[in-house]
Amino acid sequence: MNLDWMQIPYSLLTLFIVFNYGLLLNALIAKIAARVGRRHGIPIWQNYVDLIKNYGLRTSISHGVHFYLGPVFRLTGGIGLVLFVPTLYGNAMFANLSFAGDLVLALYFVFFGTLGMALGAGESGHPYAAIGVSRGLSQVTASELPFGLAVFAVALQYQTLSVTEIVAAQQGGFLHWTLFTNPLAVAAAMLSFLGSMMRPPFDLVLAPQEIPIGPPTEYHSSYLALMQTNRAIFPIAKIVIYMNLFFGGATSWPVFFLKVFLIYMVSVLVGVVFPRFRVEQSIRWFLVWAVPLGVLGVLGVLWV
Repeated sequence: MNLDWMQIPYSLLTLFIVFNYGLLLNALIAKIAARVGRRHGIPIWQNYVDLIKNYGLRTSISHGVHFYLGPVFRLTGGIGLVLFVPTLYGNAMFANLSFAGDLVLALYFVFFGTLGMALGAGESGHPYAAIGVSRGLSQVTASELPFGLAVFAVALQYQTLSVTEIVAAQQGGFLHWTLFTNPLAVAAAMLSFLGSMMRPPFDLVLAPQEIPIGPPTEYHSSYLALMQTNRAIFPIAKIVIYMNLFFGGATSWPVFFLKVFLIYMVSVLVGVVFPRFRVEQSIRWFLVWAVPLGVLGVLGVLWV
């Protein structure tokens, strides 16, 4: 990996753009949901106000080192995804810090944040946090398996572990996208995507009507702000992975914003239509529907 030092400021600029787009997108979706329910909803800038307020707060309550490292690990996963995965194809300035095997590192960052957050929340001692961690690890085990199978199928199909090369192989028209060349793998990945976005019917970890926000229950002040920051960054960062692997990537910022918005809206629309699953229903759903599709996606590549 030959590092071009000029890529660092552009990678940080990408992080800044993704962070602000995530905040605005979250507020916009909340606004749309409120208007559907004939409410005004929060102002578009409310997320910025909450972040500034929480970052300005301090606390003297101590739960142990691991408790405070949880939000840091969670945020590290989101930031790592943004920095080491190319944002725009064909634009050297926004290729970020990507390299030949960046797909493996991207998978590591996807799982790293979740496991780190479980470690931190589990030390809080709050029963709601413990229940949320138990639910989260159970669901992650089931929901990320089809995503891993889909990524494996894509790596086999294009014979590379480079995200940039995978995007390059999908250029030349939308019929070259993985969505059309390996629809079974994409279907498995999108079902996994619904589980990773923590929206109904898979919002078992947060479940405000049952366990008020679950693992983050004991977090407050600047530690809560770190989690809010990650809530803006991580979903967009993971959508970028999906966009690059399955939907042809993006060659300009307008295309980037449009594709990210459309992929994000898939989870939003599903969440509006379906009520929350129980824990065993969620796990069974992924194992019965998503995992077989992922296996078929891999077998389809091997068969060809």
